[in-house]
Amino acid sequence: MRDAWRLAVGTFTAVPVGAPRTVDRRSLGGAMLLAPLTTVPVVLSWVALALLTARGLLPYAVAAVLGLVVPALLSRALHLDGLADLADGLTSGHDRERSLEVMRRGDTGPAGATALVLVLGLDAACLAALLTDAVGAVLAVTALVASRLAPAICARHGIPPAREEGLGQGVAGTVSRRALAALVLVVCVAAGAIAALPPVAAGRPWGTTALASAAVALAAAAGALATRHHAVRRLGGVTGDVIGAAIEIAMATGLVVASALHAAT
Repeated sequence: MRDAWRLAVGTFTAVPVGAPRTVDRRSLGGAMLLAPLTTVPVVLSWVALALLTARGLLPYAVAAVLGLVVPALLSRALHLDGLADLADGLTSGHDRERSLEVMRRGDTGPAGATALVLVLGLDAACLAALLTDAVGAVLAVTALVASRLAPAICARHGIPPAREEGLGQGVAGTVSRRALAALVLVVCVAAGAIAALPPVAAGRPWGTTALASAAVALAAAAGALATRHHAVRRLGGVTGDVIGAAIEIAMATGLVVASALHAAT
């Protein structure tokens, strides 16, 4: 478990950790499953931003942008880089090898830049609408945490790597279907339970807030699943860029659903 935790923190954050003693399929799969826990620093920052906006100390739009700066810094912007690379690769043509070569180069083209602008703009707009009260903040945090289901979704048994090197080759197929299902269930239940707490619900029916939060988690998971499905269909498997892109698309999906549900309640 210690090796899996070190791999998770070292892979998904810029926080310095000791090198794992053993890197094998078990520890790599464990790291994918532990990815949601690596969001703790971002969760704390989003809670702080929500408190500042609630007290009128920070405009919502500013808080929203600052909320996106923190995860970008914490992840060394690698997930955003994955989103840009995947967008460029998938729009370079229908040839698998060409798409993978474009993704390997790492320079951002028009499709990648467009994807970054649209996704970050969408995230910021959603956060500006959500960081206004306790329910909205919990729904936003749920989207954030649930977006880190993407690594386990991309590393599920039966999903091949797209190339013979890189992160995708190491983690592909390391997460069992049972472990993935259990992780999704835990995140949904935890999100629903937190949203139903009296300080959060603030007079709203607890069932409504709990279901909304669980729905956000499932929406984020669906966004990651759709990304993985399309990448496997086009590229023949997953890569590190696919995992990063799945994280960003999952969070955007979760935030959009959270904004819609928040407005409806």
